[in-house]
Formats: sequence, C-alpha cells, structure tokens
Amino acid sequence: MSTAAAYAVSTPDGRFEKVAIERRELGPHDVLIDIKYAGICHSDIHTARNEWHGTSYPCVPGHEIAGLVAAVGSAVTKHRVGDRVGVGCLVDSCGQCDPCLASEQQYCQRGTVWTYNSRVPEEQQAGGYTLGGYATQVVVTEGFVLSIPEGIGLDVAAPLLCAGITLFSPLRHWNAGPGKKVAIIGMGGLGHVGVKIAAAMGAEVTVLSHSLSKQADGARFGAHHYYATSERQTFKDLRGKFDLIVNTVSADLPIDHYLKLLDLDGTLVILGLPDKPMEVKASTLAGYRRSLSGSMIGGIAQTQEMLNFCAEHGIGAEIEVISADRIDEAYDRVVASDVRYRFVIDTATM
Repeated sequence: MSTAAAYAVSTPDGRFEKVAIERRELGPHDVLIDIKYAGICHSDIHTARNEWHGTSYPCVPGHEIAGLVAAVGSAVTKHRVGDRVGVGCLVDSCGQCDPCLASEQQYCQRGTVWTYNSRVPEEQQAGGYTLGGYATQVVVTEGFVLSIPEGIGLDVAAPLLCAGITLFSPLRHWNAGPGKKVAIIGMGGLGHVGVKIAAAMGAEVTVLSHSLSKQADGARFGAHHYYATSERQTFKDLRGKFDLIVNTVSADLPIDHYLKLLDLDGTLVILGLPDKPMEVKASTLAGYRRSLSGSMIGGIAQTQEMLNFCAEHGIGAEIEVISADRIDEAYDRVVASDVRYRFVIDTATM
C-alpha cells in the first residue's frame, strides 16, 4: 500500500477534513496517477451528504480526475510516466458481459466499480470501498485510464470526465449534427458543456432555461437560440420544433410539456434524476411517434472519443479553481446554483 493526502467527510452533515488514505500497491496492469485537478460534480454532493443513501464513511468523492502518470505496472502498454491522463466515473468492470465487450462498461451486468463509494475486495482498498479523486494520487487499472490530448488544459479537462461524457454520449447516440435541431434544458455544470459539444457537432442548438440570465453565455458557447421556460409563450412558439431534447436538470419538470416540443420521431433524453416520478400522457408520445429515453455517462472508448473531439474543437469546461480547504463552501454554492459553471480543486493545495 502507498499513502496519499486526501479530503474526506466522515458523516452526512460533517465538513471535509484532510486525511491520509491508502492506495493499493501497483499491480502489473495498474497506473499510478499524480492528480493535479479534481472536478466537483453534484453527484459528489449527493454521495457525501448521503442523499442517495448507502454512503460508506469516511467518504472521499471525486470522479473528474486529471493528472500525470507517476508510475506504471510491468505489463502496462497504453501509458507512460509523464503522460497526461484522466479518470472518470468508472475504475473497473467485469470485462466479460455483453455491455463490457461493447465498451459500454457503465452498464456492466455484473456490477460496475465506480470511482468512489463502490465495493471492492479488502485487499484492493482499505475499508473495502473505493476512495475518489479529492486526493493527491490514485491507482487505476490501465484500461480505465484515459489519455488527455495536448489541446486541453488539465484543469478544464477534469469536468469533461463526467459532465463532458454525460452530454457527449446522448448527443452522439441520437446523431446530433448538421440538419438536426437540438435543445438543451438547463445550462449549468452539465448543460453548458452540452451546448458547446452540440454546436461543435454542427447542430442548431437552443437553450431552454428558466430565465434569460445566462443568454450571453449561451451565445458565447455556440447556442443559436435561447428561451426562458418561465414564459408560457415559449411552449407555444416551440411546439413540434426539435429533433432531440436533452434534459440536464434534476428538478421535477412538467415533462409532458417538453415532449410536445419534439418534432416527428423526436426524442427527449433524461440525464437529471428528479425526486418524483414523471407524468407523461401516452397520447403525447403516440401523436408524433415521440420517444422518452435516458442516458448515463459513456463507456471508456466513447469517453476517449469525447476527449479527442473536445481537443480538436477547443472545448473545455468553464471553471472556477479552488483550494482544497474550500470544498464545503463550493458544495453550498453548487446547491445554490452560485457557480459558472464548474468547481475544480487544485490538488497542489492538499
């Protein structure tokens, strides 16, 4: 075992404290990464505060990891010491089921191993569960380590390992591109990256936000249109307009109203996870052969494709870099929607 500095929370209502954690010894196929930046995702907050239940403590969140390779195992072939690399939401899977063989490891039928708060053998991690990227180092199997191209700074690349792939995956799967009208619901930590990616893919992009407060930013990110959903006229003016709508917010929205904004054969994809069940009229779906679907991150191959795409098009997250002692403050600000658009921890401050 090796030791790394980290920031952990010990109770659902506790504050983050600096701790020393153990990382497993380097195996033949393992990569040791010096973490330089770790993004803060709302999922981190839900887990740290046990809002999804089942959190193991002490909890070290973080699945938006960017850094440099510090050492490699004897059988590693994909990465070398000094390489710019990243780790997202996944650190292992069975590798044998149909989704894994199709590089859709996030849907592993035998159980994906997530970057934090995921059960693993005791010999792999003290406590028997994974500890995430709010740390100075991490050890990850080489097949789950991504290459970060030179065209992206490590700081702005970190959030792409979750926010970026969460948007890229449905946009690619439902063929966003030239001739397609795409709407992004919400322009926060997820949505702003989706606007950039959809625009770079060549789609006609519309932002559907509660207000027009971020309209100038939307135009800067590549949005062609921007509408306030707090205005009733929006749902009248945009009825039947879109081929694809991607919902990035977790609020309990009137989804049936948004479905009516789809054109023939259009699809609305749910990324956010609202507390209450959604109410949808069968006639809304049947009338225009509309579809309601969902998506979550992407597999390793697609995540690498996303990073390459973002580097080619100069896409990174809009970030505010913070020191590790400001994690609690950052959490409160995320919950209050007081960030444009993603917090990233500078691990040199650990």
